[in-house]
Amino acid sequence: MNELGAWLVAISGTPEGAQLATVFALVSALAHAIFGALQKGRYDPWLTRGAIDGWLFVLSAPIALFVVPWPNLTTAVILVGAIVIHFAYKVTMAMAYERAAYTVVYPVVRGTGPLVTVLAASLFFGEYFTPMQWVGVACLSGGILLLAARNIIEEVLDPRALKLGLLWALAGGILVAIYTTYDAYGIRQSPDPFTFLAWFFFVTAIDFPLLAAWRYRRMAQQPVLGPLIWRGFIGALIAWVSFGGVLLATRLDQVGEAAVLRETSVVFAALIGWFIMGEKVGPRRLFLMTLVALGAVIVEMGG
Repeated sequence: MNELGAWLVAISGTPEGAQLATVFALVSALAHAIFGALQKGRYDPWLTRGAIDGWLFVLSAPIALFVVPWPNLTTAVILVGAIVIHFAYKVTMAMAYERAAYTVVYPVVRGTGPLVTVLAASLFFGEYFTPMQWVGVACLSGGILLLAARNIIEEVLDPRALKLGLLWALAGGILVAIYTTYDAYGIRQSPDPFTFLAWFFFVTAIDFPLLAAWRYRRMAQQPVLGPLIWRGFIGALIAWVSFGGVLLATRLDQVGEAAVLRETSVVFAALIGWFIMGEKVGPRRLFLMTLVALGAVIVEMGG
């Protein structure tokens, strides 16, 4: 693993690294759409996230403790900050999913993140987007937010619950930009990217299993745990691919480009909602999904 980490560090900032970052970002997008769908399924989103994090903790512990080196002081301090930021993000997502539909919440979260992330990457990492790339960002974020607006029009939930769900989703989108920038800094300063990844998944997964267990004990009707535990196991494996993929992408190439490409997850999410969850996808949504994909292509090719 040390040799693989050294190789990734060596190709960072090279054309080879940029190509691999694109692959990581797109795989991450698909995985994250599946991850979001798991949280919005038949179970309470708090319990689902708790089950996922419980498995992340179990699966990551032996890798963090016995395979990769222990983090240095700088990395350890950054990981403490990551615990706080990701806990806030997970809470906002659970609150949003409690109040609004998956096809409403997910596009709002993913649509507000890229623009803020690109601006933050410019400020903290000195990255530069060409005018053509900004057109791509506008297409992608605009398409995502218009997709959310289209879904909102068809939403039949209580208006107050919908508004609260949207506010929580907006907060979640801002936190996506914050954690993307913060985690990119963390993995870039670590001598071995896999050390950061293993310890990141280990320490940021401690909180929600405890919170979910507390919530489960207070439920009047407690769900059967067996299927939920299996869903958590699958979600943990997907999380490694999703979050690990985008973190490696930010290590290899520009943070802003990785963040934008990852938001093609909304296209995958719409397809999941259509084919698996039975949600409606008409010509307008198909057009907006195409606009999102086009925006990602422009960002990638316009640099």
